Amino acid sequence: MSSPLFEYFLTLAEREQRVDAGNVLFRTDDPVRSLFLVVAGELRLVRALPNGLQLTLQRAGSGSIVAEASLFADRYHCDALAAEESAVRAVPMTKAKAAIESDLDLASALMRHLAGEVQRTRTRAEILSLKSVAARLDAWMAFNGGKLPPKGRWYQAASEIGVTPEAFYRELARRRHVAAHLAEEARCS
Repeated sequence: MSSPLFEYFLTLAEREQRVDAGNVLFRTDDPVRSLFLVVAGELRLVRALPNGLQLTLQRAGSGSIVAEASLFADRYHCDALAAEESAVRAVPMTKAKAAIESDLDLASALMRHLAGEVQRTRTRAEILSLKSVAARLDAWMAFNGGKLPPKGRWYQAASEIGVTPEAFYRELARRRHVAAHLAEEARCS
């Protein structure tokens, strides 16, 4: 579901671009020329960490704006990767900035949107501050409706909670083992 802010920027878009799953829309330090709107699929903003892992900074599904902070930057601060086959619409940065500067309602809507993004980012920071994989996964699930992502997206979920895929898979296996043990105990009693 898209917001009025997304819909407004969509009216300024000049081109559509397809991004195949696993491909890059833009890379860290690329010059910012466009504001991208996800019209189909999902993109992730990721940053490579010194230990070789990737940390997911944003998940942008259909109806989302990708890397809104780029409105106020000369270069992108992370990579944008397609989590699945996606389509984006590009708004030239000059048009986006001119619209914001000339329309107080649009500027206000953008501020509200960015405030919401700050709140979501703080929640993600809280999740990353938790010490155990189990605690991070519990918090992530609470933040995401109580459900695990589909099996093909577990690697991305591990990236979002800042753990290796192996640690994530071990925690899922531990939970399955505990659930099976509890089910067996319930059957025996």
